[in-house]
Amino acid sequence: MTDLRAEQEPGSWRTLLGREHAPVAMVLAGGVLLEASNVYLTTSLLPTIVADIGGAQYYAWTMTTFLVASVISAMLVSRTLTTKGSVNAYVLAFSLFGAGSLLCAASPDMGIFLLGRAVQGLGGGLLAGLGYALIQRSLPEQLWARGAALVSAMWGVGNLLGPTVGGLFGQIDVWRPAFAILAGLAVALAALVVRVIPRTAKAQASSPVPTVSLVLLTAAVAAVSLASVVPEGVGTIVAIGAGLVLGVSFIRYERTATSSVLPAVTFARSSSLRWVYITVGILAFGIGTEAFIPLFGQELGGFSPLLAGFLGASLSLGWSVTQMFSANAERGRSVKALTIAGPAVLAAGLAAYAALQESLPATPVLALWFAALFVAGAGIGLAFPHLTVAAFRSVDDQEEAAKAAAGINMVFLIASAFSAALAGVLVSLGEPSMLDSARYLLIAFAAIAVVGVLPARASGRVHDLTVAPDG
Repeated sequence: MTDLRAEQEPGSWRTLLGREHAPVAMVLAGGVLLEASNVYLTTSLLPTIVADIGGAQYYAWTMTTFLVASVISAMLVSRTLTTKGSVNAYVLAFSLFGAGSLLCAASPDMGIFLLGRAVQGLGGGLLAGLGYALIQRSLPEQLWARGAALVSAMWGVGNLLGPTVGGLFGQIDVWRPAFAILAGLAVALAALVVRVIPRTAKAQASSPVPTVSLVLLTAAVAAVSLASVVPEGVGTIVAIGAGLVLGVSFIRYERTATSSVLPAVTFARSSSLRWVYITVGILAFGIGTEAFIPLFGQELGGFSPLLAGFLGASLSLGWSVTQMFSANAERGRSVKALTIAGPAVLAAGLAAYAALQESLPATPVLALWFAALFVAGAGIGLAFPHLTVAAFRSVDDQEEAAKAAAGINMVFLIASAFSAALAGVLVSLGEPSMLDSARYLLIAFAAIAVVGVLPARASGRVHDLTVAPDG
C-alpha cells in the first residue's frame, strides 16, 4: 500500500502525469490501450485478412474467440495478482498478448489465426483487469479517480486509434505487420513493467480455483456470442436465452460459493457493491450501439466509410473527454450527482440520436448526430471513474479488493457481449428498413440506460462512506 507521504500527496492530473507516477500510469493505461486498439484494429483489417488466408465462414468467430478468452482470464485477474505478484502477473499478460499477436501475424490459415486470437484474448483480459486492479496498489488514494479515468479512457482512444491504423494498413493491402507491431509494443511495455511497477508479495490464494463459476460464466458469454454466428431467428433467440439462463445460474452460485470470482461482499445486504456493478454494466451496455452506428451513418446519412467510422467514435470520444473532467470531483454531493446523472445523460443522448434519424438529412441534422452521440458518451464518462473508485474502496482485504477492482473490467466485458447480441437482434427486427432498425436499437438502449438511474442511486451508499463530505 502507499506510504504516508503518498497518502498526503494532493490529487491532480499534474501529479498523476508527473515524474513519479507517469511511468506507472503509462503501463496501466498502455496495457488497456493495447487491448482496446487490438479489438478495433482487427475488425477493420478482417476483410484484408480473409482475402489473403480465406476463412470467410469464420468471420464472426474472430471476435467470439477473443472475447470468450478475455472473459476467462478476466475472471482470474485477482488470483493471478495474488499468486504471482504484480510484476510477474503483468509480464505474463504482456507475454500472452505478444505471443498471440505473433501467431496472428504468422497465420497461414484461419485456424491458426483463431488460435492466435484466443491467446491474445487470454493476455488482453489480464491486461485490462490488471489495469484497474493495480490502480489501487500502485497509486496513492488521491489519484485513484484520475487513474481510473485515464485507464478507462483508453477504450475510447483505442476506438479512434485502432480503426485508423487498421485502415492505413488495409489501404496498402497488408495486415501482418500490424500484428507484429502489437507484439513489439507488448515486449516494450513488459520491459517497462519490470522497471516501474511496485512489486507486491506473492501469496497462496485463500480459496481454490472457482471452477464452477468459470464454467458457468464462460458458457454464458460463449452462448451470447454465438448469437452473432448462428442463423438469425430462432437460433439467435435460443443463444441469447441460454446465455441469460447461464448468467443467472452464475449469480445464484456466486451468492453461496466458498470459492468465487466476485468478492463475497458483493451479495452482503449491507454492501452496495452489487449496485456499483449493475450500474457499470448498464453504462457498458450503451456501448453496444457503436458496432452499428457506422452502418447507420453510411446507409442513412450517406457518409463515406471513413466519416461513418468517426461518427461511431463520437460516443467513445464523449466518454474519454468527459471523464477527464469528471474525475476532478471529490466532494460527496458532487460525486453522487455525477454518478446518478451518468445513465440519465447516456439515455438522453441515445434518445436524441434516435429522434434525429432520417434518410439523407440536411447537414445541420448530421452535425446533431455527432453531438447527440458525444452527449451519450459523456454520460458514461460522468459516472465511470467514481464507480470504479467505489469498487476499490468497498473492501479492505487485499485479495478481495483485487477481486472487486478486477470485477469492473469483467462486468464491462460481459455487458459488452450481451449488448452486442441484443443490438444484432434489434437491428434484424427492423429489416429491411434501416431507419426502423436504427430506431429500434437506439430507443431500446435508451430505455435500458434510464433504468440505470436506479442502481446508480443505490450505489450512492458506497459514496456516502468513501468520499469527502461537502463543505
